[in-house]
Amino acid sequence: MRQLWTMTAADLRLRVRDRSVIIFAILVPLGLMFVLNLTFGSTQNLELEPVTVAAHAEPDDRLGQVLLGVLDQVDVVDVTVEEVPAAEVRGRVDDGVAQLGVVVPAGFSDSFRAGEGGAVVEVTEGEGSGIEIDILYSVLQGTLDQLAAGAQAAAAGAQLGLAPDQLGRIAEQAAGPGTALTMTEGAASTEQLSVGGSLVAGQAGLFLLFTVGFGVLSLVAERELGTLARLRSMPMRAGTIVAAKGLVSFALGIVATGVLLTVGSLFFDVDLGSPLAVAVLVLCVVIAGTSLMFIVARLAKTAEQANILQSIIAFVLGMAGGAFFPITATGSVGQLLDLNPVAAFIRGLGITSGGGGLADLGVPVATMLGFAVVCLAVSRLVPDRGRNL
Repeated sequence: MRQLWTMTAADLRLRVRDRSVIIFAILVPLGLMFVLNLTFGSTQNLELEPVTVAAHAEPDDRLGQVLLGVLDQVDVVDVTVEEVPAAEVRGRVDDGVAQLGVVVPAGFSDSFRAGEGGAVVEVTEGEGSGIEIDILYSVLQGTLDQLAAGAQAAAAGAQLGLAPDQLGRIAEQAAGPGTALTMTEGAASTEQLSVGGSLVAGQAGLFLLFTVGFGVLSLVAERELGTLARLRSMPMRAGTIVAAKGLVSFALGIVATGVLLTVGSLFFDVDLGSPLAVAVLVLCVVIAGTSLMFIVARLAKTAEQANILQSIIAFVLGMAGGAFFPITATGSVGQLLDLNPVAAFIRGLGITSGGGGLADLGVPVATMLGFAVVCLAVSRLVPDRGRNL
């Protein structure tokens, strides 16, 4: 054990002098986070601008007033409804005073009470309208659909021979103020990261797979330079050398992943949850990533081969795990993708971000540790192609 720690300390000192390791392991991912933040900005919250609506409905038209009143009930957008004469609505929108114009025709309520439902509401959108106008338009359309349902109910009653006063009550019940559409602000489902959170977690998992590969590259380089042969001639187990390289990769992986998550969460305004729970996830994903190093170390004869294998593994696991974009799959393919340590890491951060603690991380932690166990077992079975070099 003392030999292991001595070799690890020496290798770490060598790594500190190696600028390329520091630049690639930490500075390059940080630079990517900075560029992504400049490109996408903060994706945590969508700021909706206030909207002024120029509207007109006859004062004695009950359903027309209900239609305009629905706009005041939209909580997610700050809406100001200004009632003006019908002839001035379009002009206010064209002048930019209002972003949306709504004109309810005369006889709007009478049309629905008669079961016709053919009244046309004139809606005018201002130039450069955004998602706020789309929300209000959807609210208006939904309310009109409900009123149309009342008209259809009245028409069906007329076909059954109901009295006119009964038809009016049926239309009122089906499309009256009690059925007006309302909206309330909700929260995203737990165990789901925001767009910015998924980007931060995915990129941290992807670059982790490159960071832990530096141990393989140093091992292969020492093999090619003859240093590894001299180390093996010393009175120590051969596995101690590889274990020391793995421990160095493990330490670099923890530092790099921790820095990326911290800086990325600040750039994208993401709350990842309990620091203790996040630290456990980082340890587990670094263990899973480091376990891959032992397979690459046995398969690669040269540094070029190690680079190629490492890149293939990193990009395949990164893309399949959702490092670039979310991947949704069902059946056996979905179950296979769930075994990906990057996917498990992102899923675990979604749990912690939603308020979960250590007790809720059983599945992601088991997935990452199980992946590490399988990789370590495979590394003992595959032939060591570079041992005799």
